[in-house]
Amino acid sequence: MAFCSKCGAQLNEDDKICPSCGAVREEKSSGEKKSGSDFSSRAQEAFHSFNNTEDTTSRFEPADVEENRVMGILAYLSWLVLIPLLAAPKSPFARYHANQGLVLAIVSTVVCVLLGALTWIPVLGIIVGIVLSLVSIFFLILAIIGIVNAAGGKAKELPIIGKIRLLQ
Repeated sequence: MAFCSKCGAQLNEDDKICPSCGAVREEKSSGEKKSGSDFSSRAQEAFHSFNNTEDTTSRFEPADVEENRVMGILAYLSWLVLIPLLAAPKSPFARYHANQGLVLAIVSTVVCVLLGALTWIPVLGIIVGIVLSLVSIFFLILAIIGIVNAAGGKAKELPIIGKIRLLQ
């Protein structure tokens, strides 16, 4: 599986030009050493496989999606998830993202409170503090993925926690 080095779009093996941005695909000779761009393409592939979740955008009306993008974005800003629930209760698109944002807010709060409580233990607290920082960065990345999806008018599940449904 290959990805465009310019825009990150998935390419077929025989594509010479990216169908999304028109960039010419870089060909590497078999004797060429691994370089930074190889690392970049492997990192892109890893991200795409991590973010390869179900896309249910086609289930929503385009007018609803266009009208409620901002509500979808607000849903991922921690407890501001309540705004889409109260301001657009009848919008399936806003409700979808509110569910994703609510799950993210609950899971991140519970995990951070539990890990935060463990930081009070001497010695273990330092290790748990480092783990807590990494976990917080992970939840931030999930929120950014959700915001990008909502802003783009997509209804894609978040990696790992996206299948959990609290709202119907």
